[in-house]
Amino acid sequence: LLRSSQPLTGPNRRRSREDEQLLGTILAEGERGFVLDTRSAQAAKQARISGGGTEHKSAYPGWRRLHRALDRGRVLQDSFSRLVELCGDPAVTMERWLGRLDSSRWLSHVKAALSTACLAAQCLDREGCTVLVHGAEGTDTTLLVTALAQLILDPACRTLRGFQGLLEREWIQAGHPFQLRCARSASSHARGKQEAPVFLLFLDCVWQLSRQFPLSLEFGEQLLLTLFDNAYASAYGTFLCNSERERSLCKVKESTHSLWAWLEQPEEKHKYLNPLYSHNPLVIWPSVEPQSIQLWQGFFLRWIRPSQHLEEAWGQMRRLVQGK
Repeated sequence: LLRSSQPLTGPNRRRSREDEQLLGTILAEGERGFVLDTRSAQAAKQARISGGGTEHKSAYPGWRRLHRALDRGRVLQDSFSRLVELCGDPAVTMERWLGRLDSSRWLSHVKAALSTACLAAQCLDREGCTVLVHGAEGTDTTLLVTALAQLILDPACRTLRGFQGLLEREWIQAGHPFQLRCARSASSHARGKQEAPVFLLFLDCVWQLSRQFPLSLEFGEQLLLTLFDNAYASAYGTFLCNSERERSLCKVKESTHSLWAWLEQPEEKHKYLNPLYSHNPLVIWPSVEPQSIQLWQGFFLRWIRPSQHLEEAWGQMRRLVQGK
């Protein structure tokens, strides 16, 4: 499983011999690979005008390009804002609620992300093929797909420590621009052009996996909520800046504490563990049917719906499992 930014072919269809040789070397004789582009074919074609583009078929023998368009940027932000506005409306009727939930399209974004990740996982697991994922810059939907594909395929990524490593590798070190994407409150109406809840979309998809496979993830919903909160406002330096280069220049590691170290403390760690966890060595294939994708109430309604009874039930479950 590989990831990259888009090739810079431009309107003149430039070629990079080094890139062609690199991808050619990855495939053994007779093998094939898939380039999974998270843009539509039309969007990828239009990107040539500004210097981007796609791979030339003739220059990358053995590679087949697949387009699975995932919305990003303002489209994703507007979808999230409509859903937040709906969740804060106390007078809405059930019929109106369902209509506005559907028109927000947030659950459609969740479904599209999981579907694309499943496609990448199927190419790897069932076809035995190499998969290269890229969109435009390779720092948003690209990371969303590669991280979810690894959760689906690799049981090690479903442990608490493995999930932390996945986030560090696929989101932080790979350069998701947290400072730009999470500049203000996620539901703020005064937002910048580059703000977008891509990381929240990833956390929502992980929650969908945990709901469909309640025994397969070592961590629970509370960890996902904590990660979201720390991405937007944190006492730790883990999600600061937009890239490893910026973090190095700002000496983030030397001058701040790590969120991971805090989560690993015994007095904190037990709060985030799933008491029902049982190691599952198999691939987990999520359902993306409409009835299988649900609203993440623990996040979107957490300031509206009382959580006391849910927390008590969770604590009782933990005590029963430990007592057993």
